[in-house]
Amino acid sequence: MIPLPWPRIDTVLLDMDGTLLDLHFDNHFWLEHLPQRYAEHHGISRALADAELQPLFRQHAGQLNWYCTDFWSRELGLSIRELKREVADLIALRPDADTFLAAIRSAGKRVVMITNAHRDSLSLKLERIELAPYFDRLISSHDYGFPKEDGQFWFALQQDLPFDPARSLFIDDNLPILRSARQFGVAHLLAVSEPDSRKGAKDTEEFTAVQDYRALLQGL
Repeated sequence: MIPLPWPRIDTVLLDMDGTLLDLHFDNHFWLEHLPQRYAEHHGISRALADAELQPLFRQHAGQLNWYCTDFWSRELGLSIRELKREVADLIALRPDADTFLAAIRSAGKRVVMITNAHRDSLSLKLERIELAPYFDRLISSHDYGFPKEDGQFWFALQQDLPFDPARSLFIDDNLPILRSARQFGVAHLLAVSEPDSRKGAKDTEEFTAVQDYRALLQGL
């Protein structure tokens, strides 16, 4: 990996799920735990639950509703907030993410979390993993009404938190989101090679991938 040009980076924008936290929790929740509880709640088979849920998930993927616990609670007649608490022990930090956060904070960079997670989900994860002290701001895309995939999110972020895209680093595990940031002009972009520790490395296509957070600290 080519060392980052740290002297030319003032602001570090970081995703949460799959970037700082292991995506296994979210994948397990949406693909296993929620369908099972939905099946039990409605008295149907797990196969039928999957058949009902998967088209809904595909319909809303990449939209703000996909990330909204209130939307899914209404849609499915279940408390997503409470169901997530049932498997909250799976929430885990990715290796050395805290080391990276402490180092960039100590180096005087402005550190901002930008996540599509609903505030309910964000609060639950911050209860389990102490991330807040590392950040200047914790921003949910629900604050603006646009997911990070949408270019309007970036304009809203710029108005709320003036930053120079040319002097900013953004790390995310979602490739469409990275492309949205690139279109806005964010100069330094990194993907995550293994957002879910149980699924192995993924193809990050045109983006350089983070494998080891400690390696990013070279030259800081």
